[in-house]
Amino acid sequence: MNAFKAYKASVPIAWSPNLYITLVRGIPGTRRLHRRTLEALRLGKCNRTVMRWNTPTVRGMLQQVKRLVVIETEEMYKARKQNLESHRALRPPLVINHQPASASGSS
Repeated sequence: MNAFKAYKASVPIAWSPNLYITLVRGIPGTRRLHRRTLEALRLGKCNRTVMRWNTPTVRGMLQQVKRLVVIETEEMYKARKQNLESHRALRPPLVINHQPASASGSS
């Protein structure tokens, strides 16, 4: 078992009221039952995230398509979004002077 699968297995989804489900693998080439399950979860395109209540029905659906999706708790989802926002934060602008230094100094 690699580290990612061990991490996914250790997530305590039973105690989280909401689950954030992200489709990370493509739909083409999957079984019809898996496509119908993803359609029922409202996951139509890759890298789309939906929030669902943590019920036995939803967990059963996720068990079917576990190789296609990533499941996060609310805390994990918010931490990931916070990390993305801090990465995309505004940086000071880069000022580039296109005039030669000698031409601007002699004027």
